[in-house]
Amino acid sequence: MLMAHPVVLRKLITQYEALHLLHAEQGSPEAQQRMDDIAYTLCVATGTRDVDAALIAARYRLPGARVEDDSLISA
Repeated sequence: MLMAHPVVLRKLITQYEALHLLHAEQGSPEAQQRMDDIAYTLCVATGTRDVDAALIAARYRLPGARVEDDSLISA
């Protein structure tokens, strides 16, 4: 699976959240279509089928989302 660049993911998350805050899903047909397009792109970019899962997956792939230090894991 192709992996979207973190900058692209951050931009998609920001756009989706802004449209969601503006209640675009209840707005004009153009606003609804833009929100649907961003949700679809997030799903494709993260390999998910649900926008909520896509948002979680996208955030997980952003820099700093995971702890890279595994020193507490014992073998």
